[in-house]
Amino acid sequence: MASKKSTKTTSKNKTGKNPVPEEGSKFDLNKINQFTSEVKNEFGKIAWPDKKHTVATTGVVVVLVFMISFYLGAVDLILGKLIGLVIK
Repeated sequence: MASKKSTKTTSKNKTGKNPVPEEGSKFDLNKINQFTSEVKNEFGKIAWPDKKHTVATTGVVVVLVFMISFYLGAVDLILGKLIGLVIK
């Protein structure tokens, strides 16, 4: 039987690379924290629409979806009938 190798606990993963970023690497935690802080700051500057505007634009979208689906369904039905007549 082969002897078992001693298992030494290291901070390396299966690929042999250190999972903790080294100093100066592109995964600098200070830079990540700064980035998330800036994102939160910019997110607060967004001008969100009020409820009335949101409901109105949602209504327009729903009406247009129904109109376009009706149109495409009608065109599909008409073209299907025409192709059926040509094939006969």
